[in-house]
Amino acid sequence: MTDSTVGAITSAFQDEGFAPNQDCRYDDTSVRRTAAQERLESVDWTDSGHVARACRVFERLLIDWEDGPYLDRFYNSLRRDGCTVDYPGTGLITPPTASGHLRPLRSLATLTDPSAIQEQLERIQRAVIDDPALAIGSAKELVESTAKVVLIERGRPVNDRDDLPALARAAQEALSLHPSSSAPGPDGSDAVKKILGAVTTIAAGLGELRNRGYGTGHGPAAARIGLRPRHAHLAVNAAVTWCQLLLDTLADPDAPWHKTS
Repeated sequence: MTDSTVGAITSAFQDEGFAPNQDCRYDDTSVRRTAAQERLESVDWTDSGHVARACRVFERLLIDWEDGPYLDRFYNSLRRDGCTVDYPGTGLITPPTASGHLRPLRSLATLTDPSAIQEQLERIQRAVIDDPALAIGSAKELVESTAKVVLIERGRPVNDRDDLPALARAAQEALSLHPSSSAPGPDGSDAVKKILGAVTTIAAGLGELRNRGYGTGHGPAAARIGLRPRHAHLAVNAAVTWCQLLLDTLADPDAPWHKTS
């Protein structure tokens, strides 16, 4: 913001409804940076509406910037946080909630200890753009951690010697989510069983992708060739689908597993 003006900064934030935070303790010799920080501290980053408005502020203030390393770093930071950025191009910034990027799993609040799952989610969030191998390895570990948490929550034993497919199957069976499970209502329908059959293969696919050297966890004999962020997104989105299904089912008081406990 040093290259902008106080008037431009004030107008951009004001037009999106952000007033300066009077409790801001930011200390800087630059009036421009201080003006920006006071208003950034009024943004509620947990509110998707606030994030969308803040992105419009960024678009407006950056539109006249010259290309350079500072702009590249800033846009790459936005991408790591899940934004889609049209740069080089229009400079349009699409926030995470609209771009379909990884979002925190619902139902974590119902768990006795969600820390292992949260750790994997945070690692994936940081790695999915810049380190596809780490994101793939972490996606596999996310499924593994979720399976273990589900088994513990259900009072089932956790066998640390089980491979990922076996661990995932045990967790799905504990929640009557395996295709072979019998359940009333839509959970027992042929349509849901077909979907569950596809979901069951996610753990096997993630484990195989990681074991073939495309994810961290095993040292490869040679450099990973051809691995791109799109492969990381594929693995991560598949893992999140599996974990979301299990955690939502675990938290659902009307889920069929309650009747078979």
